[in-house]
Amino acid sequence: MAFELNHVHVKSPDPQQTAKFYVDNLGAEIMGEIPGRGVRLNLHGLTINLTTHVEDQKRQQHYGMEHFALNTDDIDTVVNNLTSSGAKLLEEMTSQTGRRVCFLEGPDGVQFELIQAAS
Repeated sequence: MAFELNHVHVKSPDPQQTAKFYVDNLGAEIMGEIPGRGVRLNLHGLTINLTTHVEDQKRQQHYGMEHFALNTDDIDTVVNNLTSSGAKLLEEMTSQTGRRVCFLEGPDGVQFELIQAAS
């Protein structure tokens, strides 16, 4: 049995505004519309489906997700840009392997982790 990642799904009350945040601040690219629901993004090779609640799904739905992580070579500039765009810095730390790590919160409570390799 084999598996491969298909997508990460983020739900938002305003998918277009949330997509703009990811495009403007994290370099995501819009891959296309999900008709009547939202958009599909490419975040550096990670497909993100970004929609509102889906009416024909019967299970309980909620906005957001736990977090996703991105590597960066300039964590200070990225954190500065993100907080200037409304992201909330939640935690800064150095991992046991010496990498700098920051957790931030973006639209709809979605958290993301930035990781910079030790220098």
